[in-house]
Amino acid sequence: MPKCDPAREARLAALEASGVLIPLWDGILIDETVAVAPGATILPGSILRGATVIGAGSVIGPGSVLTDAVIGENCTVRSTYITASTLEDGVSIGPFSQVRPGCHIAAGCKIGDFVELKNSNLGEKTAVAHLTYVGDTDCGAGVNFGCGVAVANFNGKAKFRTTIGDGVFLGCNTNLVAPVTVGAGAYTAAGATVTRDVPEDAMLIARPEQIVKPGLARRFRREPQKK
Repeated sequence: MPKCDPAREARLAALEASGVLIPLWDGILIDETVAVAPGATILPGSILRGATVIGAGSVIGPGSVLTDAVIGENCTVRSTYITASTLEDGVSIGPFSQVRPGCHIAAGCKIGDFVELKNSNLGEKTAVAHLTYVGDTDCGAGVNFGCGVAVANFNGKAKFRTTIGDGVFLGCNTNLVAPVTVGAGAYTAAGATVTRDVPEDAMLIARPEQIVKPGLARRFRREPQKK
């Protein structure tokens, strides 16, 4: 049988008595230094450490690990690691994402699955849907990150910052090679690699022109393989 930890059980019981909802205690570890507001929900497998603060109405887990994190009210943190960072009210994140130290995510942002944030600021209602890396970036409000966007913030010797204005739309698989600035309202086409600043409200297309050679695939399939 699993060993009983009286201190852990007393901690969870005290939180429940204060108005925190813990439907199932399995795998939950909460340090004495953690503050959880009444009305928050902690789901199984969640680990809360250090100076973490959880606001009312927020749902943490299942399987989230928070260390020195500040989570506002009515946030949802699903199967995500957050370290030394702040989420304002109404942020949704996860599953399977990571927020590394030094991030500030403003109210109403939506962070999807397999997203990594590092030392970055996101403005209100910015959306980073999935499969994206955002590092050393100052991002405005209402920005849309398409699938596969990556910020190339490290050149092997030093790290540089990227600036993204309000209302920018970053097409899928856009690469931002820091240091670079994308002005407010600008668009980048899918597959673009951005190496120079983009003016406000501009459309950036930076990819090779598509070449179509009719019938070439059929001829390729019929040719004998060279040994």
